[in-house]
Amino acid sequence: MCALALCWPATGGAQQVQRRMAERGALRVCIWPDYFAISYRNPRNGLLEGLDIDMAQALADRLHLRLDFVDTNFAAFMDQLLAGQCDIAVFGVGITEQRAARVAFSDPYLASRVYGVTTRDNAQLRGWSDIDQPGVVVAVAAGTLMEPLMRDTLRRAELMVVRAPATREAEVRAGRADVFMSDYPYTRRMVLMHDWARIIEPPGPFGETRYAYAVAPGDAEWLAEVNAFIARSRADGTLRRAAERHGLLPILLP
Repeated sequence: MCALALCWPATGGAQQVQRRMAERGALRVCIWPDYFAISYRNPRNGLLEGLDIDMAQALADRLHLRLDFVDTNFAAFMDQLLAGQCDIAVFGVGITEQRAARVAFSDPYLASRVYGVTTRDNAQLRGWSDIDQPGVVVAVAAGTLMEPLMRDTLRRAELMVVRAPATREAEVRAGRADVFMSDYPYTRRMVLMHDWARIIEPPGPFGETRYAYAVAPGDAEWLAEVNAFIARSRADGTLRRAAERHGLLPILLP
């Protein structure tokens, strides 16, 4: 066991994150609390659950720090990281060029394709080729990797960008959208929890993206510590056990 200041000797401006954590005695972790199997606040009991809730606790334990969660979403998390409101984003953040221009990513640990979710009684959308057609409205959550992906992909369908507190599933249920796009964890939640939902499988690796943790840029030693944590969690089975516990083994990277 070591005090944080001794684990990371101060070497100037690049140690701002570590100093903040040491001073407050806590690791602040940004999460999106609606991300099923990743960082999900269960409405039945108000408790957080998911692979990255487990991993955030393991990281805090490794650092001998209290764990404080900070709610965010994909549209806001980078601003919160850069403002120092959290030390790390731990909620399956997809690695994209646009995000990599603003934040630093850890080594990836998951990878997912993009899927469609529609209603079981939607006779118009039977397969993937039915999505990009005139008259079809495709919903995506603002700030997610699906927003630029579908903006670049769709040629005939209409794109609907949904901003919180509105939700993609509510837009589909209300008939304002025909389908919404999401990833493996979120779409599995839909079919597990809603008997109206139906998944449309993509052709091949459509939209496949690697997921990682994100930190503010400029602190190489903090990023190295995060990567060391991921490597150790792979080696000792912590990451695999968490993925298995939350049904994410199919998208776990080796």
